[in-house]
Order: sequence, then C-alpha cells, then structure tokens
Amino acid sequence: MSIDITNFRDIPVVDKLRIVTQLWDDIAASTDPIVVPPEVLREASRRSAELKADPSIAIDDGELWRRVDG
Repeated sequence: MSIDITNFRDIPVVDKLRIVTQLWDDIAASTDPIVVPPEVLREASRRSAELKADPSIAIDDGELWRRVDG
C-alpha cells in the first residue's frame, strides 16, 4: 500500500506527534504479526556482530540521551 503524505507536510508538528502516537498505540494493540524485511534483519545482525566483536563501541544511556536531545 502506498500513501501520499504530501498533505501531511502542512500539519503542525504537535498534530503530527498526536497522529504518530495514535498509530503506535494502534500497532501495539494489534494482534497482526509484524513482518520485518530481510534487509532490516541483516542490518540488525550486522550491528549485533559488530558490537559483540568490539564492545567498546557501545554508548551508555547518558550518551544516548545527549545525542537524542542534541
């Protein structure tokens, strides 16, 4: 399914966040299986192997939030 999101660009950010929250809540309540594309699984496996090979590349939660918060 393809959805044209062109019109969503005009929606204020606060409303976009409300929509995203509602979508996540709907996904969480769904019993439908979540299909993860093979390329996403490959990338997750690659990153996991990279971390196992060199644990020093990991960041702690403080660094994570510094990066998120900018």
